[in-house]
Amino acid sequence: MGRLLIDLRPVRESPAFRRLLAGSTLSAVGNSMTSFAVILQVFEVTHSSFAVGAIGIARVVPMLVVGLLGGSLVDAFDRRRLVLLTTSCLAVVSAALAAQAFAGLDDVWLLYGLVAVQSALSAINTPARQTFIPRLLRADQLAAGLALNRLSFQVMLVIGPALAGLITTAGGLRACYLADTISFAAALYGIAGLPTMRPHDDVGRPGLRAAAEGISFIGRSRILAGAFLTDLSATVFGLPVALFPAINAERFGGSASTLGLFTAAIGFGGLISSVFSGPVGHVRRQGLAMLVSASIWGAAFAGFALAPFLWLALGLLGVAGAADTFTVVFRSAIVQSVTPERFRGRVLAADYVVGAGGGEVGNIEAGTVGSLASPTIGVLSGGLATIASAAVISIALPAFARYIRQPGATEAPTAEQPMPEPDFGRKKKRSLRATGRRDDGLRARRTGATEGDV
Repeated sequence: MGRLLIDLRPVRESPAFRRLLAGSTLSAVGNSMTSFAVILQVFEVTHSSFAVGAIGIARVVPMLVVGLLGGSLVDAFDRRRLVLLTTSCLAVVSAALAAQAFAGLDDVWLLYGLVAVQSALSAINTPARQTFIPRLLRADQLAAGLALNRLSFQVMLVIGPALAGLITTAGGLRACYLADTISFAAALYGIAGLPTMRPHDDVGRPGLRAAAEGISFIGRSRILAGAFLTDLSATVFGLPVALFPAINAERFGGSASTLGLFTAAIGFGGLISSVFSGPVGHVRRQGLAMLVSASIWGAAFAGFALAPFLWLALGLLGVAGAADTFTVVFRSAIVQSVTPERFRGRVLAADYVVGAGGGEVGNIEAGTVGSLASPTIGVLSGGLATIASAAVISIALPAFARYIRQPGATEAPTAEQPMPEPDFGRKKKRSLRATGRRDDGLRARRTGATEGDV
């Protein structure tokens, strides 16, 4: 049983990681409450579903524009100070949302503007915050730390909206915004005690050129490209949230409470798989594991499209949520392990854009196919396309499918002494000198990585 439960060693052995996780979880719950409040306030002011949907545009545009450029800032400056600055600015934005609610302004364009500023700051804050984990944990604890981070996200999905509904009912939207503003104290507490995290000396000035170097590095790495493409195909093809209302009305009576169960089932499945994620840290073939979990995600949604009974539909959505948790943890572990320290901020910024933007594109894709054909075909075709994409990626990028988790150092890296970077190029040259090309070829086939993979 102990092997099945989530590995708590990172929390027990790293006080800094423990504070960071606790502060991030409380702040994430507060941020979820603000998202709930913004959607509700825009709808109460406009009574328009289109106006509510436009909130997504206000989030996506600055995220795409700032995200990739922001990664060069993460690599060029002290990451701890950068996160302190952006977190403080996010607290100010949250306070501004609370102030407009107390003032009763009900200005939709003001809400859009504040949401856009919040999204731009998060596009820098989130990737920079993710760079902390490999600095605070030993390499052999990285997967466990990422699983705990994912558990924090699942807790936010379950608790945040429910708590927001209770607080809004008791004290109105003003209380909901105010609670989020107060929660930033926990986030600042978690960051303040971290060590200094200065950039590498060989990192250039932030800007378009630095961002282009990060994108070029991802393009040269077959392993990173495989991880990003697998996640992108799963969210673009296999995330039919836009079709949930139509499926609910067509097959399950159209009740609002039933519709709410769809999203809750995905969150609950993810929460359960996070709790029982102990084996994740022992999986060595992480690329193959990510392809398999993405395929399960697609198969679960394909089954949901055809499920005649509500209990079966909810069960399949729970399976999809569980598979999504494993997909995200494996992707994060691969990205953190393969990326050299000098590129970490830019690669994680791209990872953030892919993870957050793919879902928005997926809603557009699902809605379009569902409108042209039918909601059932839209969901079914998306699930099957996800499975097919995983198969194509495994064939087109065999190095990703063969990728094996690299052994890590026995001591935790510090800010001035970052985690050792995998360098298969140097290993290959040493192997050529020592044993010749034949032995090197055997090494490459065993590890699933070559000089061009990383």
